[in-house]
Amino acid sequence: MAQQPRWLDPTELRAWRGYLQMSWLVAAAIERDLRRAGLSHPDYYVLVQLSESSERRMRMSDLASGIQWSKSRLSHHLDRMELRGLVSREDCPSDARGAYACLTPAGLRAIEDAAPGHVASVRRHFIDALTPDQLETLAEISETVIAIHAGDAETGIAS
Repeated sequence: MAQQPRWLDPTELRAWRGYLQMSWLVAAAIERDLRRAGLSHPDYYVLVQLSESSERRMRMSDLASGIQWSKSRLSHHLDRMELRGLVSREDCPSDARGAYACLTPAGLRAIEDAAPGHVASVRRHFIDALTPDQLETLAEISETVIAIHAGDAETGIAS
């Protein structure tokens, strides 16, 4: 006999649905603001990773893993970013099958131009709505949930 589902109680349901609605609303608002800078949220996420890496380049497999995307999703997204001149790819001299995603000068300008507006958007739509205690609690909650999923491969998560 199949085990009965453990349904969410009213508090659990309120928390879950609140989290979903909050995450969708905040992501949509930040996406709208980034679009004004000519970037999508995934573009920004990739550019941040590359701009913060040594030599402003990363092995494609490390980049995909770091942002929780499949290699295929990353490759398709980089194709679109390459057409806009934001990134380039280089072969990996130590591994014939490997490649690097590289930040171009145009990509660096794009992230530098977008970053002040992006942080203002994150503050306006999220950070400034919370108290310091709420932020600390949310950070702890996030870290707890992330730790549960840390071993999951290629979850397809984007921030």
